[in-house]
Amino acid sequence: MTVTYSSKVANATFFGFHRLLLRWKGSIYKLLYREFIGFATLYTAISVLYRFFLTGSQKRFFEKLSIYCDKYAEQIPVTFVLGFYVTLVVNRWWNQFVNLPWPDRLMLLISSCVQGRDEYGRLLRRTLMRYVNLTSLLIFRSVSTAVYKRFPTMDHVVG
Repeated sequence: MTVTYSSKVANATFFGFHRLLLRWKGSIYKLLYREFIGFATLYTAISVLYRFFLTGSQKRFFEKLSIYCDKYAEQIPVTFVLGFYVTLVVNRWWNQFVNLPWPDRLMLLISSCVQGRDEYGRLLRRTLMRYVNLTSLLIFRSVSTAVYKRFPTMDHVVG
């Protein structure tokens, strides 16, 4: 997430989520407001033109033109576009899931690379795994609401 208020995302409630959506930096509104204003302006202009300035024959011609455009708009199936969009969203989610840090993979790597059957080797492996678990906790704390509620402050993490 590229926004600087990711800690606010982690502890957002269901009823407080609208305040989070209204934040400007990194929002969907910032991305789409120009297109929305352009669409609303163009739609209003065409509607006013159709209702107040066109004669009866011009209105019929406009309606025929609208039906003609609608017929050719159906050639691109909405299900295809929707399927493409869903595939894109699922692939993005799957990439996030695959890139999550899994401590067990790193534990296997540490246990195979850090040699020693003595007390020092065991303590070194355990300390490294504690650091791995701590980094995972800090990452998940900034992303997951449940983890943030379980560890709201650094004192809770230390405890």
